[in-house]
Amino acid sequence: MIEQKQVKEIVEEYTSGKAGYFIVDVVVGRDNAILVEIDNEDAISIGDCEELTRFIEERLDREVEDYELEVGSPGLTTPFKVTQQYVKAQGQEVEVLAKDGKKHKGIVTNVSENGFTIEEKMMVKPEGAKRKVETIVATEFTYDNIKYTKYTINFK
Repeated sequence: MIEQKQVKEIVEEYTSGKAGYFIVDVVVGRDNAILVEIDNEDAISIGDCEELTRFIEERLDREVEDYELEVGSPGLTTPFKVTQQYVKAQGQEVEVLAKDGKKHKGIVTNVSENGFTIEEKMMVKPEGAKRKVETIVATEFTYDNIKYTKYTINFK
C-alpha cells in the first residue's frame, strides 16, 4: 500500500519550488485512492493540477503498485484545513461554527498560528439606548475552539 507520508513528501517537493503554493490535504484511502488538495495565495489553475499530477506520477511506479490519483484545489464550500487558508481569506467573508454551536459570519481580519479574528455585524443595545444599533464587533477564535470555517457565498 502506498503511504500517505510518501505522497506528502512528493507534494512537498513540488510545492517547495513554487512560491505561494501550499498543501491543504493528502489522503490515501483504501485501494490506493490518493486525493491531493493544494492551494496558492492567488489561485490554482487546472494547469497547476495537471502539472502536479504528472510530477506525482513520475515518482510513483504503477508497475510496482497501482493507484488512483486525484489532484485538485479545495472547493469554496469546503471547510478550511490549514492556517494558510485563513491567511488567504483575510479580507473575505467567512462562516465560523464554534464548538459551542454558535454560528458567526464576518470578515477575516487577523490570522496567527494560534487563531484568527473576524469582524462581524451585530445588533447591540448601547447603555441607556432604547433600540439596538448595528455595530461591528471583533470576535477572536482559536483553532481548537471551532468546528469549521468556510467561505460564505453571496449572490448580489
